Amino acid sequence: MTVRKQLHLAAHFPGVNNTTVWADPRSSSQIDFASFEHLARTAERGLFDFFFLAEGLRLREHKGRIHDLDVVGRPESITVLNALAAVTERLGLAATVNATFNEPYELARRFATLDHLSGGRAAWNVVTSSDAFTGENFRRGGFLDRADRYTRAAEFLSTTRELWDSWTPEGLPRPFAHRGQHFDIAGEFTVPRSPQGHPVVIQAGDSPQGREFAASAADVIFTRHGTLEAGREFYADVKGRLAKYGRAPEDLKIMPGVTVVLGDTAAEAQERAAEIRRLQVSPQHAILALEQIWGVDLSSYDPDGPLPDIDPDPESALVQGRVKIADPFAIAEKWRALSREKGLSIRQTMIEAGGRQSFIGTPESVAAELDEFVTKDAADGFILVPHLTPGGLDEFVDRVVPLLQERGAFRTEYTGTTLRSHLGLPDPVWKG
Repeated sequence: MTVRKQLHLAAHFPGVNNTTVWADPRSSSQIDFASFEHLARTAERGLFDFFFLAEGLRLREHKGRIHDLDVVGRPESITVLNALAAVTERLGLAATVNATFNEPYELARRFATLDHLSGGRAAWNVVTSSDAFTGENFRRGGFLDRADRYTRAAEFLSTTRELWDSWTPEGLPRPFAHRGQHFDIAGEFTVPRSPQGHPVVIQAGDSPQGREFAASAADVIFTRHGTLEAGREFYADVKGRLAKYGRAPEDLKIMPGVTVVLGDTAAEAQERAAEIRRLQVSPQHAILALEQIWGVDLSSYDPDGPLPDIDPDPESALVQGRVKIADPFAIAEKWRALSREKGLSIRQTMIEAGGRQSFIGTPESVAAELDEFVTKDAADGFILVPHLTPGGLDEFVDRVVPLLQERGAFRTEYTGTTLRSHLGLPDPVWKG
């Protein structure tokens, strides 16, 4: 008898970028604990695997000013999750923490503590940074060449796991010592082996380096792809890299970030989705989004007029704190082609070009499409990115989760207590 493939769900806390619709009267604070608690409790009510927090180590700037259309204020992730551990029972708690501007001992200790406080529900989304703008907050400037960021991250992660393994499964501490290219540390770790052995490791990235890093070391990869075919290609590529690291396909879960818009009819759902995109891309934001690619002041341009006919400035420092676009000329030409083909203004082009992969439709059609992505090996599950803080998951949990359960595609109760058990991941082998 064939076992039906189960899908996994996670909740991304909104509040960064223009994905969040702040103009909606139901939108609340991205800093108040009540907002975090509401979304986390909703995710747990929906039997989600984990709650996911993004991270930013410096507020982004635009033309030398804080970019308040992005977000103003970003609390430290692990602190928030420690508080959420007290108001949830089974939900995994995932923090994005930078491997460039932290140290293995400190971070290993913080995550092991979260794992103990939550009873084995901690996860670390490993990210890197090479930009001098962020480095100024740490008095390190650029600190690392971009090419070195994954080598440091790989050593950072392996060192962290050495620290987690420095206590035996029986609860006995042992001295540790690590000497490598980036870290030379020795001593004794203060936190006993955690309930999961190791917190779950998540990695975000679609680049060849990111895929290889995920295949070698991650438990979950957070990605994005826009079609079933693209998802299947990515899935096959990443899963195909696992064997050379002695790993099985089920040892790594692929979970793209997606949005969901529901309606009582397909037409109503499309209308709601279009209205959300209009609210996400205001006239002011359309110009600012264009400036992020062109790298020049475009404030004199009409958002309801045509795209600029000038070329981007690839050396521009107009925007600080965002990942540099590898080829702004290619993006500019792609947008111009889209604008010409459909007769779109600047704002209309930004609306059409900027959306994340979305599932739009009735609860029944969305449940069927999510299930299809998983059964056809385009994903193992999804990280939902709602457009409202904090109530953006309520409708999905109330209307779609029961349908997924009826299809036999999603759990009807938590069967384990740790995040690893929710995800169906193997326990880490102790390497003390």
